[in-house]
Amino acid sequence: MSKPAFIAHRGYTRHYPENTLIGIEAALNNGASFIEIDIQITADLIPVLFHDVDLYRVTGQAGNINDVKFAQLNELSACEAARFEDRYKDVPIPSLAALVEFLHHWPDTRVFVEIKTESLDRFGIEKITRIVLDTISPLKERCIPISYNDVALRYARKSGTDHIGWIIKSYDEKSYGIAESLLPDYLFCNYIKLPPPPTPLWAGSWHWATYEITDPTLALALADRGVELIETMEIGEMLQHPLIRDRLSHAD
Repeated sequence: MSKPAFIAHRGYTRHYPENTLIGIEAALNNGASFIEIDIQITADLIPVLFHDVDLYRVTGQAGNINDVKFAQLNELSACEAARFEDRYKDVPIPSLAALVEFLHHWPDTRVFVEIKTESLDRFGIEKITRIVLDTISPLKERCIPISYNDVALRYARKSGTDHIGWIIKSYDEKSYGIAESLLPDYLFCNYIKLPPPPTPLWAGSWHWATYEITDPTLALALADRGVELIETMEIGEMLQHPLIRDRLSHAD
């Protein structure tokens, strides 16, 4: 039996606003050792933890995050009111630099830093990748850049980044060819895009990671297919589930 590791997808997103420091801290307090966060870029080129390019779903305010300066963004809240009403009305949108500072208190944590394609397309691949790499440089051994954009990852590798992760849009021969050329350390894929068992997953130098998993039985089935990292928005529930706890305590 395989022993999977679990990634807290945007923090402990089941119970806290995504990509916030309180959600990330809650995930860590519930046993997460891996975190995944998303990075968009403000108009004044500050990397912030944010998934959408549109502000509305998270903040309730109209606008494009690439058009807003960081000081203006500080006036908004990452409250996700549609899910939480006004429970988190005072929770800020954190900068990537604030996360790096926060991680100094969690020395065993690794973070997958997804550089979003909208910001890469808006401001330029090399410019934005460089900004992100410079921001995570104090913890470069623990902050792993990932992206759908393989060109950004090639630039990161050329710049001396220790580890990279590529997110594939589709499980097909074209993606396999790119993976063989890129040789990422981690290969991410939505689990619904994987071929059905018993078809083996692509073999390579990479570690397989899948998302978005909230079913413990599915998580263990994927682990037995060779998926080493399971990304979930329900990190506490997954790690405390009897099936998962039994596997983690007995598998080699």
